[in-house]
Formats: sequence, structure tokens, C-alpha cells
Amino acid sequence: MTALVAGRATLALILREMSTSYGRTPGGYLWAVAEPVAAVALLTVVFALAFDHPPIGRDFALFYASGYLPFAYYSDLVQKIGVALRFSRPLMAYPKVSWWDALMARFLLNSLTNLVVIGLVLGAIVALSRTPLRPDAGALAAGLGLAAALGAGLGVLNAFLFEAFPIWERAWAILNRPLFILSGVLFLPDAVPRPYDDWIWLNPLVHVIAQMRAGLYSGYAPDALSPGYVLGIAALSLLLGLLLLRRHARQLLDRF
Repeated sequence: MTALVAGRATLALILREMSTSYGRTPGGYLWAVAEPVAAVALLTVVFALAFDHPPIGRDFALFYASGYLPFAYYSDLVQKIGVALRFSRPLMAYPKVSWWDALMARFLLNSLTNLVVIGLVLGAIVALSRTPLRPDAGALAAGLGLAAALGAGLGVLNAFLFEAFPIWERAWAILNRPLFILSGVLFLPDAVPRPYDDWIWLNPLVHVIAQMRAGLYSGYAPDALSPGYVLGIAALSLLLGLLLLRRHARQLLDRF
């Protein structure tokens, strides 16, 4: 019965967020597709004018989509889950709605939205590509799973930190600005010269994007790629965030 009540609360929060996030603007979910399409198209045009071919393969759109889409998936989860308590605070006054329901609702809705968008964009690029491609579904699923795990883990930890230390939200935004450049969206980490080649792999997003590209490009398998490294950071962040929220969520919600 408890699981059923929690499931209903999560579903209600998902429906609420669907109406508030996508139901207030003309086009609704079309913007969720248009934004990554526009970003990939811009990257493709700019770099196609500057270079003869991308760092791997022959299709500029596929290369930049394989980096941008998992990066955007991770970023969206971290941001949306990080402010989940604030967004759903009015509803958590009801005893049957918990902070866990708020986190789960945001994770499920934004994961589903991003996965549909990624499927549509990559599917269209692969279908229109002039070079034969044989995507590895298992490797692609692993890349998306890593993006989801990392986004969820850091998002849950930030859900506590954003409310407990408001300055951390601004600091996090500043610290994350260089990530788009440093995560391998625009280049292959294998091409980074020494001694920086070892440093670049300390960024877990580099592993996420490399795993996605391993699923799209046959034969691409960087030696430094470590899914376990990403899962370790994700699990540690998630566990710490859940423990902190279990102990302090009610006090944080009662502060406002």
C-alpha cells in the first residue's frame, strides 16, 4: 500500500511538471526537440566550415550530436533534480508527498523526455548519413545509462546542497561553465597531448561521451574509458545526497 501511495504521488508530480514545464509555451515539447537540433546544427555548420572532416568518421552532425546529446542529458538531470525540492515545496505540505517523490518525478520525466529526444535526433542523423553506420545498441545504452546515473547522483546531492547552502547553486553554475569545452563534446580525449591526456580523463563526463561514441563508431574503444569510474562517482554522490536529505529534508523545507 505504501508503494502504491508513493507511486500515485510521483505520478501526480510528473503530470504537474509536464503541464508547468511544457504546457505553458506554444509548441510545448517541440522546443525540447528543437533546442538540441539547433545546437547540433550550429556546431556542424561552424566546424564544417573550418575543417575537412570531424575528429572521427566523416559526418560532422553525428560526431557533435554524440557529444552534445549525452552532455545535455546529464546537465538537464543535474539542474532539474537539484531544484526539485524548491519546485515541489508547496505540494510537500501534504503528508502523502515526500521529498523522494519530488526527486523521482523529476528524474523519470526528464529522463524520458531526453531519451525520446536523443532517439529522434540520432535516428534522423543515422538515417540521413551518407556513410554506412552500424550502431552498437548495447554500448549506446551504456553511455546513456552513465549519463543518467551521473546526472541523478550529482542532482540528488545538489538537491540538498542548493537548499542548505544557497551560494553553492551559483558556485556550481560557475564551475560547470567550462565543462562543455572540457568534456570531449568538441574533440576526442585521445588526441589531447601529454601531460594533459591523463588529466582530461578525471572528468567523468569524458567517459560518458566516449562510451556514447564507442556505440556509434565501430572500432572506437579508448583504453582509458572506465564506466566503473563514472558509476563510482554517481553512487557515492547519490548515497551521500540521500543520507543528507533523509536527515535534513524536513528542516530545509520548514525554513521557507
